[in-house]
Amino acid sequence: MKFDFLKASALLICLSPLSGALAQSFKIVNLKTEYLQNPIGIDNPSPRLTWQMQDSGNGAKQTSFRVLLDTDSLALTKSEGKIWNTGWVKSDQQLINYSGQLLKPFTKYFWRIEITDGNKKKTNDAFISSFETGMMDMKNWQGSWISDNENPKLKPAPYFRNTFTTSKKIKSARAYIATGGLYELSINGKKIGNHRMDPMYTRFDRRTLYVSYDVTSNLVNGKNAIGVLLGNGWYNHQSTAVWDFDKAPWRNRPTFCLDVRITYEDGSIETIKSGKNWKTALSPIVFNSIYTAEHYDARLEKEGWNTADFDDSKWKNVIYRSAPSKNIVTQALHPIRNIEEIASKSLRKFNDTTYLFDLGRNISGVSKITVNGPAGTVIKLKHGERLYPNGRVDISNIDAHYRPTDNTDPFQTDILILSGKGEQSFMPHFNYKGFQYVEVTSSGPIQLNQSSLVGYFMHSDVPVSGNINSSEPIINKIYYATNNSYLSNLFGYPTDCPQREKNGWTGDAQIAIETGLYGFDGITIYEKWLADHRDEQQPNGVLPSIIPTDGWGYEWGNGPDWTSTIAIIPWNIYLFYGDDKLLADCYENIRKYVNHIDETYPTGLTTWGLGDWIPVKSKSPVELTSTCYYYADVVILAKAAKILGKTEDYEKYTVLAQKIKDALNAKYLNKETGIYASGVQTEMSVPLYWKIVPEESIPLVASNLAKKVEADGFHLDVGLLGTKAILNALSENGYSDIAYKVAAQKTYPSWGWWMENGATTLYENWPIDAKSDISMNHIMFGEIGAWLYKSPGGIKPDPEKPGFKNVILAPHFVKGLNQFEAKHTGPYGEIISSWKRNGNEISYKVIVPANSTASVILPKEQNLKVYLNGKTVTNSTEQLQSGTYTFYWK
Repeated sequence: MKFDFLKASALLICLSPLSGALAQSFKIVNLKTEYLQNPIGIDNPSPRLTWQMQDSGNGAKQTSFRVLLDTDSLALTKSEGKIWNTGWVKSDQQLINYSGQLLKPFTKYFWRIEITDGNKKKTNDAFISSFETGMMDMKNWQGSWISDNENPKLKPAPYFRNTFTTSKKIKSARAYIATGGLYELSINGKKIGNHRMDPMYTRFDRRTLYVSYDVTSNLVNGKNAIGVLLGNGWYNHQSTAVWDFDKAPWRNRPTFCLDVRITYEDGSIETIKSGKNWKTALSPIVFNSIYTAEHYDARLEKEGWNTADFDDSKWKNVIYRSAPSKNIVTQALHPIRNIEEIASKSLRKFNDTTYLFDLGRNISGVSKITVNGPAGTVIKLKHGERLYPNGRVDISNIDAHYRPTDNTDPFQTDILILSGKGEQSFMPHFNYKGFQYVEVTSSGPIQLNQSSLVGYFMHSDVPVSGNINSSEPIINKIYYATNNSYLSNLFGYPTDCPQREKNGWTGDAQIAIETGLYGFDGITIYEKWLADHRDEQQPNGVLPSIIPTDGWGYEWGNGPDWTSTIAIIPWNIYLFYGDDKLLADCYENIRKYVNHIDETYPTGLTTWGLGDWIPVKSKSPVELTSTCYYYADVVILAKAAKILGKTEDYEKYTVLAQKIKDALNAKYLNKETGIYASGVQTEMSVPLYWKIVPEESIPLVASNLAKKVEADGFHLDVGLLGTKAILNALSENGYSDIAYKVAAQKTYPSWGWWMENGATTLYENWPIDAKSDISMNHIMFGEIGAWLYKSPGGIKPDPEKPGFKNVILAPHFVKGLNQFEAKHTGPYGEIISSWKRNGNEISYKVIVPANSTASVILPKEQNLKVYLNGKTVTNSTEQLQSGTYTFYWK
């Protein structure tokens, strides 16, 4: 055989790794529309498109981009975009708002992103994503709002069904459903989707959410059946508690509106819709309360109720109902799901009718029991966080605000009545709880084993975007527990606890916002919740302390220390995502809120607020803490005004901020001693954290805070507001070692004390044996999760280049730790900040994602020089391009 040298050479070139790198060393990943991957049901006429450049090379950056958009994906592969073509834009931005032809409802759009890098090389591959519009306008709904003709006080949940026939070949089908209450949708006997607790809770009489599904594969040629099961949720609250949700102005029997839009291969469209031709009957769910539990009578099951051949001749007719609100919009967010199945860690059998299951960790969610027994056997599943000394479930720490009118609705206790038809499983449809233990009691003998019950950790399915790992086990446990509590309190809105209240307490959420954003990609949840804020704000600017609300909370618990969420959360979204949409959407709301405080408290000092909630022992003046939050709101408002081009407002609120700062310092700061008020931890740390301390006084105030903490034995003496401030105030002002001693403390009072006593979540109170306020799954003391990223990890967003376009890296190599690693995935990719002690030396590895930069503020280590690439670094701050770097202190 003759050897072909030219062909062999060509083959070697093709196989060479170098040749591939030269051809294209980068790619585009994580294409999203409205921060969701390939979403359907988008209503925004100008949706946001985002992407990331993936390139591990040092200095990798995007120099230009082009976006093409079309309804034909094939056209995009040919670099054609008939609906939108931005042309080549010289820019390194990776977020753009659609601004092409007017988007049509019910339409699938494909978009392609092309970029060039610093070497002017263009992406060769076709990076294509899609989104699909939904209703876009309420006039496009065809279905009617229907319900059963029953009193809101009736307990059983209703079934609804309808059948229809298709005779042509189906190309695609979409279901759109809006509900007052909760629902489960099924087609031909199968539940649609894996969401739980849809739609998310809103102020029902002001905004109603609808959800979209692709149901193409669920339909068959011929006869089809649609089934809808409705639950009460917060819409028809039948349980009674201190917040009076049973008296909500919107309360009514659950209702829904449904369109199933079928597109046939011949191009014709048919819409199957809710209307008077539907039938209804009561389901086996004989009671359901999102607050307490669910009761299910398996003897009442209607086998095949949601299938085409079911006989519904004895079912009742439905009635028309008015829509809960005149504002029906899409639910464009990460849904609630059963995220993790948790096997029982142990089973204790008391007798043939009493068992105790232990999941080994505290979660939000539901349990699922599989059991066999005679018809009519009543099984009660009592869920709790702790046990009595005799081993039975104790719920006295979580039923404190429940006000039952009788004994038919026991707190966190599901009730199952067996059908007697063999083994069956039960899991609640429209309820969730906070628990670790499940006590199962039965009206007659039953046989259970350890696998008879599992738990499901349930929460909004937000993508993980961060991780912390250290050489200190107690720190790792605290981080794990913090995330568990954060997720346990994320159900389409941030809550305080998953058992006792389930309320959207604003104070808890503003404390935990950074912890949430470092660890999880939660922008869709917060954008939804800030829309709830806008719904709830009164004309005078006042917000309630819990959001959403039925009207409770406008006169107690609100004030700048709690309802600063209206400013603090949009500002943090801007910092973490580099997206000013939420800041713009809430700008007038922030302004109204600030103006109300200014008008009510013209001196610049305000006493409006709850203060440092649940402190260890020392109480701080409400005026001091609330005024600091008022100042923070005004500073954010001024910054937002500047960003949004509102020059007059920027000047006005900059002056107001200075007035507040001067007034607080004049009353509470002793400039000679450097002490605020009486000098306790919260009084010193809150002004430092919110940067209200005069520049010249910062060193003395910080020194006094450090001395106070040391005098307190490096233990906490703070409540909710002080917890947000204390670690940051120390770390940011030269006392990171002291902050770490507090963070890693293992004796009371501390986070570590909880961990040492078996906690897998964060608690509501420092003493584990507190007589009140002792929910064992609260996020309100969760700032420590964010502090781990900011101080030992040193990862911070740069307000001048938000969204981690420029990453500030200012790690603290704290004494007591030998190794620490923080990872956070921002809009440009994964940031890694990792350091390790090697004897007397320290190595520090940094990864800066492509198309971003980093300002590394280098810690000063006594008698050690800093090296990068073998060269001595003399600057205190090193500016880096993207890539991987390792610094050494020797």
